[in-house]
Amino acid sequence: MRVFAAVLTAALLSAASTISVAADAPWTLDRLMNTLGAKKSGRAHFTETRYLKIAQEPLESSGELLFAAPDHLEKHTVSPKPENLVVDGDMLTVDRNGRKVTIPLRNYPELGAFIESIRATLAGNRFALENAYKVQIAGRGDDWTLTLVPIDSRMRQKVSSITLAGTGAALARVEIRQADGDRSLMRLQDASAH
Repeated sequence: MRVFAAVLTAALLSAASTISVAADAPWTLDRLMNTLGAKKSGRAHFTETRYLKIAQEPLESSGELLFAAPDHLEKHTVSPKPENLVVDGDMLTVDRNGRKVTIPLRNYPELGAFIESIRATLAGNRFALENAYKVQIAGRGDDWTLTLVPIDSRMRQKVSSITLAGTGAALARVEIRQADGDRSLMRLQDASAH
């Protein structure tokens, strides 16, 4: 489940950019998809807090996220210990504790569908996104929230909802609520200009 949540988070957070949006402009799902899909690559620093029932204290991690269209995602965790997750095409590579494992996504249809939905979001493909999630948008361009609830019952057994919040194309927060009650909250700061 950690890899599943990490891949989702990397994919979604890497969409950060600095497109300016008028505060009073109507904000629709189509407009958000167009705005997020306009940036073909990006980098963001992240701080993630995971709240797990089995842990007495929240678990903190930090690092960097990278995205390159159409299908390359990376999450490089620096603290508390190094870990790299890379999704490239149909392959997920996990590099942890000096061990590297590569998994073909086609062998894991639920995870593959999940990744493709994220790619659809970054590409601004509303149709593909709505094939995998019930989608709800709230707010305006200067303060929006996108809530995704998986349609597939097998995916809902793992993730009950994903909430993204941001300003324009600058994604500031992603919260993943797991079906078992655990959750993670990731905050990000755009690093593309640095």
